[in-house]
Amino acid sequence: MAAAAGGCLLAADFWAPDPAAAQGRSPGKLKVIASFSILGDLVKNVGGDRLEVATLVGANGNAHVYAPSPADARKVADAAVVFVNGLGFEGWLDRLVKASGTKAAIIVATKGIEPLARAGEHDHGRSDPHAWQSIANARIYVANIRDALIAIDAAGKAYYEANAAAYLAKLDALERDVRDTIARIPSERRRVVTSHDAFGYFESAYGIHFTAPQGVSTEAEASARDVAAIISAIRQQKAAAVFLENITDPRLVRQIASETGAKIGGVLYSDALTDATGDATTYIDLIRHNVGQLASALAS
Repeated sequence: MAAAAGGCLLAADFWAPDPAAAQGRSPGKLKVIASFSILGDLVKNVGGDRLEVATLVGANGNAHVYAPSPADARKVADAAVVFVNGLGFEGWLDRLVKASGTKAAIIVATKGIEPLARAGEHDHGRSDPHAWQSIANARIYVANIRDALIAIDAAGKAYYEANAAAYLAKLDALERDVRDTIARIPSERRRVVTSHDAFGYFESAYGIHFTAPQGVSTEAEASARDVAAIISAIRQQKAAAVFLENITDPRLVRQIASETGAKIGGVLYSDALTDATGDATTYIDLIRHNVGQLASALAS
């Protein structure tokens, strides 16, 4: 499998699998891998009972620092289809696919999406990979998943089309709700600071301006320098709220609030679903949770 600069995956419309790969499945089910939990949820909604879906980076996982295991290589080797995000999101994937020796079809779910450029310390290459943060883009993911499954499992064509149509209708309703909710937020308050630069597509689609200071990521506790950068960004952007995924020390949170006057918001989920005990067990739940948190924090 070829890799572009910055680790971005390249693919034709769909890569045909070795027919023998389809034999590695439970009776009646196509064995499918999704690279991370959000993509896995989209695949399950389209594939339903015809698929046996496993994810590599699971609930609450961090794909940015993920290290595939030998067990992951065996899963990929046994799969008939592997769905990936692309746009450089899975920097470890090419090595995993090569190590597995898989004959599976590799499907890039972001095919046809216009990528946003990004720059800075935490970029993933030339494009922002977090395309699912726009519901319009999620519809493209679903269409790509549907078409790939039909190409590989033609007997399930009507089933995949019906599932995709039903899920797309849910996404249409979700987007209407999101736009209605954001429309009620005063325009001058639609500025927030986050600790993870993952919401560029959400910003472009829905008009909430996000700032993430350089030097702050989801991979470690914030340092004093990180906190100073957050405070500076809040003041410069006149942000109404700050969402601090990686700051757990309440003294730091109080310092940020007292020095800026910004409201401390809750958690915004970016790259992964939660487990069954969390607030974002599905993609639709994730979007609804994030929009609810934003609306609550930015209310006048």
